[in-house]
Amino acid sequence: MYGTRAVILGAGIIGAACARELALAGCTTTVVDRGRPAAATTAHGEGNILVSDKGPGPELELAQLSGRLWPQIIAEMSERADGVGDLTEWDPKGGIVVATTEDGARELTKFAAAQCEAGVRAETLDAEALAAAEPYVTREHTAAVHYPEDAQVQPSGAAAALLADALRAGATLRTHCEVHGAVTRSDRLTAVRTSDGDLIEADIFINAAGPWAGELSTRLGAPVDVRPRRGDVLVTTPLPPTVFHKVYDADYVGAVGSSAEDLQTSAVVESTRGGSVLIGSSRRRVGFDDRLRVDALSAIAAKALRLFPSLTDVPVMRAYGGFRPYVPDHLPVIGPDPRLAGLWHAGGHEGAGIGLSVGTARLVRDLLMGRPTEIDATPFRVDRPAVLGTAQGGWAA
Repeated sequence: MYGTRAVILGAGIIGAACARELALAGCTTTVVDRGRPAAATTAHGEGNILVSDKGPGPELELAQLSGRLWPQIIAEMSERADGVGDLTEWDPKGGIVVATTEDGARELTKFAAAQCEAGVRAETLDAEALAAAEPYVTREHTAAVHYPEDAQVQPSGAAAALLADALRAGATLRTHCEVHGAVTRSDRLTAVRTSDGDLIEADIFINAAGPWAGELSTRLGAPVDVRPRRGDVLVTTPLPPTVFHKVYDADYVGAVGSSAEDLQTSAVVESTRGGSVLIGSSRRRVGFDDRLRVDALSAIAAKALRLFPSLTDVPVMRAYGGFRPYVPDHLPVIGPDPRLAGLWHAGGHEGAGIGLSVGTARLVRDLLMGRPTEIDATPFRVDRPAVLGTAQGGWAA
């Protein structure tokens, strides 16, 4: 693999993580982005690194791999450059899921038990323990589960740290360079045409374009069904310590797994190092319509107040939204494209891309090098019906 020319198409956190792994493995690595690094989906995330919202299965296994890798990688980067810890804002704060209905309590209890069987640490909290962990959370709850393995990073900072480590290892970066098409030879992708008017040649190309991966893959002649799904977040003014974990209601898991096109909301509340509280979350398929919508923001705020009534009079200083890469079967797309040699995909993580980035990059590296992977990568393969648009409801159906 040493000397293999690799081009990463996308400089968000997935692309940055892939670039780091390949550059450190000896690849001649180039990262190409049509804008600036980490300026799109990554910049509009909350930085979640979660196992709490994932049931047993391949995505949980990828989350567990990533959870093991994050502190290791941050430590490795810190040895090569000062200030990485401050840049990433790594915070293994843990998460707490709270149910506020009897049905929610039953489902949360069942869900947590299944996760424990899959190796997740999940600890039931009684009313006294919950009040000690989160003094301002609602007392009108029916169940609560603590997930000590949940963590958080500052997403743009973490992406910048990963990319900087790739550049230190010899990678190069091209910004404001859009890919317009493909050059193929004998059914193999050998180069991409760019907005700069030149060709970028390589041995492999990794589509890490996030919500734009579907559009990019179509330009390259091997379309995958990755679509944008809109999410919005409210940001409060800085507060005294108020929220000490990532806290969300038990409806969040259902919203994550939903395929509905209409608005899905749930309460997700957490603090940042600067003292602001981030309040989410919403999911809605509206294409690339980037307008903030009052109905979504109002629904988010209302659900958050059920969890934290103390936030009622707290000013919101801004709101932002972004697009997440959605795949109909809710699994990432990781690996080589069987239709076009030389093309690989690393995307489709929806709202979990920050947390899953380093595990995804490790899978890409090991698959490229022909090494055994730490988890089974088969469920993420490109030739799934949901990815190729052959499943019912897919774009080619």
